[in-house]
Amino acid sequence: MVISGKDLSARLKEDMRQEVSTFPEKYGRVPHLVVILVGDDPASASYVKGKAKASEFVGIRNTTVLKPDTISEEELLELIQKLNEDESVDGILVQLPLPGHISEAKVIESIDKSKDVDGFHPLNVAALWQKQSCTLPCTPKGIIKMLKFAGVEIKGKRAVVIGRSNIVGLPVAKLLLDENATVTIAHSRTRNLPEVTREADILVVAIGRPRFVTAEMVSDGTVVIDVGVNRDPETGKLCGDVDFAAVEPKASVITPVPGGVGPMTICCLMENTIECFLRKQ
Repeated sequence: MVISGKDLSARLKEDMRQEVSTFPEKYGRVPHLVVILVGDDPASASYVKGKAKASEFVGIRNTTVLKPDTISEEELLELIQKLNEDESVDGILVQLPLPGHISEAKVIESIDKSKDVDGFHPLNVAALWQKQSCTLPCTPKGIIKMLKFAGVEIKGKRAVVIGRSNIVGLPVAKLLLDENATVTIAHSRTRNLPEVTREADILVVAIGRPRFVTAEMVSDGTVVIDVGVNRDPETGKLCGDVDFAAVEPKASVITPVPGGVGPMTICCLMENTIECFLRKQ
């Protein structure tokens, strides 16, 4: 089974659209998401465009603030502070990566926790690890939704996550733990990595290396979730961290790239914006 994140996100966004259409009557307005884009990185610009398009479909008010990469850290923090104080703003997202002279950690920390739709604020991260109510990071949240949609039983299964980033690897490992999987976090320094990955019932790959996971690294019947978005060095086309053509025949469930985890990330951003809005009401 190939899970299309594109199809699943379309269904979920339609449900959200119907929910949001009732908000003006109930609350007098719709949720408002502000996205800040610093510089003109083409990949970042493309992501921001995708977020604006999804907001428009769901019925969320979207404001994109474009700033040159010469903006100082102080100016950016001042802008975020104004948005924190603006009652009409429910969600704030600063598109990463940022130029080298700006501290990403400082920027993430400066966003009001209640408006942090990415789920990256240290207090949201702490709440996740302490099993408290919080805004979940979009990509890990989307991965769990995809597994449940595909009817994958997580409880009691052996899950291996390749990658330990704060954005995907660590939070998805925690969400899998919360669903009662037994979780191993593997990474570039893991010894005998293929031996570790072959033990996985569920394999989540977020390592940022094109077609890194080969057929030899996967056992028959494994559920494979590919988070990577890379340019194939040979063809120049988008590809994942998994060699899809080689691994698909062995996997029981697999996600494609593009059209897999990516659309679910944006879908969960919409859901997080709605959640932040409703908590305020």
